[in-house]
Amino acid sequence: MTDHVRDLASVREATERLLTAAGELDNATVTQQSRLPGWTRGHVLAHLARNADALVNVLEGRPMYVSAGARDADIERDASRGLDAHLADVRESAARFQDTGAAPADWSRTVELRNGVTDSASRVPFRRWVEVELHHVDLGIGYELEDLPEEFVEREIDFLAQRFAGRPDVPPTRLTDGTRAWSTGGTAAEPAITVTGGRADLLGWLAGRRDGSALTADGGALPALPPL
Repeated sequence: MTDHVRDLASVREATERLLTAAGELDNATVTQQSRLPGWTRGHVLAHLARNADALVNVLEGRPMYVSAGARDADIERDASRGLDAHLADVRESAARFQDTGAAPADWSRTVELRNGVTDSASRVPFRRWVEVELHHVDLGIGYELEDLPEEFVEREIDFLAQRFAGRPDVPPTRLTDGTRAWSTGGTAAEPAITVTGGRADLLGWLAGRRDGSALTADGGALPALPPL
């Protein structure tokens, strides 16, 4: 089973990195465009806060969000706030998530996330770690995929490769950084395409943060991945 205690500590460290970096913004720069289409940096910070509360809901047996519309409305409602309000909200919601994670619980139980997705409760802290790390990059304030912790990058490539595994709209694909390989996409006796590149570029492509132009594909064109 995933070490949820260790992952909670990693979430705490990643959150502090993000808050320290975001603290260098101001009320003007927080309203500027992030790297996510249609979202300002304020949208990203608002989403991070509401996601922490949503994962508290998951761990406590409630629906993650009341509805998709309510999720989007909450982000829009909070996006235009000043920097201090954003930082306080991210910090306070992160503390609520940590407090919930510290409570005695059956971490082997199955929980339900968005859109009917289920997972072990023990994987929820890692899912939160993903949100904090990737959205820190999305803020566009100097934290890049190359700056992500090595353990995180390897585990997230594992996670995303599994997520696309068996998808009929993704051809059988072998991913490699030259030292390790992952399989993803549809099933076949042998992978039809081998995609090679550095781990940051592999992760960026899998996570929809890079277009894959830094990768090389043998056996066919670089596969087009569906949205996460």
